[in-house]
Amino acid sequence: TNWSFYSNYVGDIFGAPLAMEALMAFFLESTFVGLFFFGWQRLNKYQHLLVTWLVAFGSNLSALWILNANGWMQYPTGAHFDIDTLRMEMTSFSELVFNPVSQVKFVHTVMAGYVTGAMFIMAISAWYLLRGRERDVALRSFAIGSVFGTLAIISTLQLGDSSAYEVAQVQPVKLAAMEGEWQTEPAPAPFHVVAWPEQDQERNAFAIKIPALLGILATHSLDKPVPGL
Repeated sequence: TNWSFYSNYVGDIFGAPLAMEALMAFFLESTFVGLFFFGWQRLNKYQHLLVTWLVAFGSNLSALWILNANGWMQYPTGAHFDIDTLRMEMTSFSELVFNPVSQVKFVHTVMAGYVTGAMFIMAISAWYLLRGRERDVALRSFAIGSVFGTLAIISTLQLGDSSAYEVAQVQPVKLAAMEGEWQTEPAPAPFHVVAWPEQDQERNAFAIKIPALLGILATHSLDKPVPGL
């Protein structure tokens, strides 16, 4: 694969967030996951709850640093190309951490994970309710999962819009390729739900479109065009 060559090219930058992920998150998660599973008979309920929260906290830290690395791949900040070594070198760790693409990716991904977690809790609670077991606990956990999941879904929708808007600002060609928008269309651009691209002719054989939706998502306006390929 190309990964070994790519790692050599960006290793000075890529290594920083991945090392932070290992030191700050991976060891935290692995330590407390062990306590979580093997501490049922050794920890009281408050200690076990604390361990559970620390596992969740470590998982969120992992997502932060991994998505910092991914965000830099999408939109390189805080780095410059060294012509002598033919490698990218970091110039600002803070710019790497607060990369706008990685920030919106992080919050959107975490909220999507919260939605999945809430659905999982609700499914387990429903299983207990259908079998008439632990009804009090199941009802409480189902209610908590419902409220938490609803808030997470609303947040995911909002943050997904922010993520798409950020892509349109810093990676317009990527957005045009994803949407199969070969030519810049009059504002507001339609959203392609389904399309069959003909790459040689640089057009779509057919497309099912939602009028104006792409323009609204990508520009937050009705009068700004979305650049085509």
